[in-house]
Amino acid sequence: MENSNYLDLPTVNNQLTDPLEKFAEIIAEIRQEYLTTEQNYPWIIGFSGGKDSTLVVHAVFEMLLSIAPSKRTRDVHIVSNDTLVESPLVITHLQTTLAVIEQAGRNLRLPVTTIITQPELEQSFWVNIIGRGYPTPNQSMRWCTDRLKIKPSSRYILDFVSTCGAAIVLLGVRLDESQSRRSSIEKYKNATNSNLSPHSSLTGAFVYRPIINLSTDDVWEILATYTPPWGGSHRQLIKLYRDANGGECPVVLSKEEASGCGTNSSRFGCWTCTVVEKDKSLQGFVDSGQLQYSCLIDFRDWLKSIRNDPAMRQVARRNGKVTFNVERGIHIPGPFTIQARETILQKLLETQVEYGELLITETEIQIIRRIWTEDLLRK
Repeated sequence: MENSNYLDLPTVNNQLTDPLEKFAEIIAEIRQEYLTTEQNYPWIIGFSGGKDSTLVVHAVFEMLLSIAPSKRTRDVHIVSNDTLVESPLVITHLQTTLAVIEQAGRNLRLPVTTIITQPELEQSFWVNIIGRGYPTPNQSMRWCTDRLKIKPSSRYILDFVSTCGAAIVLLGVRLDESQSRRSSIEKYKNATNSNLSPHSSLTGAFVYRPIINLSTDDVWEILATYTPPWGGSHRQLIKLYRDANGGECPVVLSKEEASGCGTNSSRFGCWTCTVVEKDKSLQGFVDSGQLQYSCLIDFRDWLKSIRNDPAMRQVARRNGKVTFNVERGIHIPGPFTIQARETILQKLLETQVEYGELLITETEIQIIRRIWTEDLLRK
């Protein structure tokens, strides 16, 4: 079934300026890549629910609809990650969108599977903060990215590498996102004419960036013009951005790709994010009339404020060593004290009651109390 709205539009000297013509060319290129006979490794689309990854899924869906069913032999996995502390509206949008995509794929008999990965509860945000007493993340110590984002998604990809010999990861990254993103992309750009480049840290995985040359304006024009092939519209996504007053934290599969996570250019991600100075996304939702998120903002601001309070931190680190920064002549404190961790848990549970929805699971609380016991017995 051919979709004349997208395919076979003319180009002018191979330099497309119209976003809709660019999108048609992208779909044609994706189709050519999908149908290559050189390899038939599964495709894994990193889907954050934001504008860029939504456009990649949109394009791949259209491509699949444009080819004969007998040629749809390559499996496509749409993989999202839930850190378990995602911004509430964002995770709701993500889950709803994935459910619709999954159902549409089933109805249209497309080789599409959706999945949401999660960190192991032993490594959840709350278990590390409240259980082990890890200081809240900041720009120089973003321990959260690896545990909450990179490892869960990487594990899923590497399972396919092990089973199939390789996997191809499709990412909605673009050159004009930021200078750091441009540098990261160009560092690993393949010297050949192939669309695929080896992943920087996942052996056996290759990266394909189909919308790399689109501008932000291009992305929004395409999303506003075309309805998603799985049904409905992109209006809810556009409203989400408008209310949050910004962008999303990207899909992150390596530390080198983590530069956008927890920066001023990422305005919705984890509601607990203490890397950014102010949570612009939740504040944007509150300013747009969704006052129920005010208590989450208050808790996050308080959590950030206690990070460097000496009264809340142990003298020694978890390994028992006392650390000093010789150059600056200062003591580097250890984790939060047991008393501080108890205070954080109590305040979180009070916030949970005020908010009216689950913020921490009973299983996490059990793991936290086990770690407290182990820490006390170790003293």
